[in-house]
Amino acid sequence: MELLRWLNEQLLRMQWLSDLVAWLLGRAGMDATGRVGGTVHFFIYDTIKIFLLLAVLIFAVSWIQSHFPPERTRRILGGMRGLKANTVGALLGTVTPFCSCSSIPLFIGFTSAGLPLGVTFSFLISSPLVDLASMILLAGVFNWTVAISYVVVGIVLAVAGGTLIGALRMEAQVAEFVTRAPALDVAPQALSRRERAAYARDQVLEIVRRVWPYILIGVGVGAAIHNWIPQDAITALLGQDKWWAVPVAVLAGVPVYADIFGTLPIAEALVAKGVGLGTVLAFMMAVTALSLPSLIMLKRVVKARLLATFFAIVVAGIVVIGLLFNATAFLFT
Repeated sequence: MELLRWLNEQLLRMQWLSDLVAWLLGRAGMDATGRVGGTVHFFIYDTIKIFLLLAVLIFAVSWIQSHFPPERTRRILGGMRGLKANTVGALLGTVTPFCSCSSIPLFIGFTSAGLPLGVTFSFLISSPLVDLASMILLAGVFNWTVAISYVVVGIVLAVAGGTLIGALRMEAQVAEFVTRAPALDVAPQALSRRERAAYARDQVLEIVRRVWPYILIGVGVGAAIHNWIPQDAITALLGQDKWWAVPVAVLAGVPVYADIFGTLPIAEALVAKGVGLGTVLAFMMAVTALSLPSLIMLKRVVKARLLATFFAIVVAGIVVIGLLFNATAFLFT
């Protein structure tokens, strides 16, 4: 147990990096415990930590993802129906991580290939919301109990949401150009180890290129919250005892377009200021699963009634999850 705790602190939380940054700031005449020094320390430490973890984790996840191209995913799901299909769709979403916007083309492909609508929505919810990288990063920021719980409730939300949409029989709410689009039956290409490594490397470069501004913004906001905004002001608005905190966090997350990597520093700072764990996790879920750009893209392929149903189901699910996490906060300390 002691060894696991040490590995978690040094490999995931990177305590050695925090100590190194504090030492370097001290050598530069800056107090890392002061307001200005603490802001600089938070920004440098979290930025380096997130980019290091991001590069390693995205490489590993992309290697796994190379075994599950869209054609193979569609083949796996094609012969399944019912709750099993929704569950497998949600689980495949965790090993084929895409942001909410890049999941839309897959939704079109799966729907045009004849997959049940509920299954495609289980995949659509799960894919941007839950993956191996986010789980490990959450463990590094919080702990493994929080990380595993986040993954479990994310999968449950994806399965429940997809199952409910499937039960509502809303296939007529999908745009005609999607259902009439020809589905190409392309055999998945076998890749060598070198090709998989090249693919994983390219994915690291592509994802870092896409998310680095959001990470820097997120770390900057987190540093400001952590060192400049009084705790009383934050808890007065989003304290764990405020019934409106979770719904406000969800609605605040919808207009934001960022990956979970950009929201983690904000979540870390908010929790340190006394905001409930469920509130910050609800905010992160809303950002990743319900970003405004993805909703605009989805509006082009589904009709208003289905879009509103999807939005309402996911919002309600996230709010319930946030409230449950806040109510059981004692389990995660």
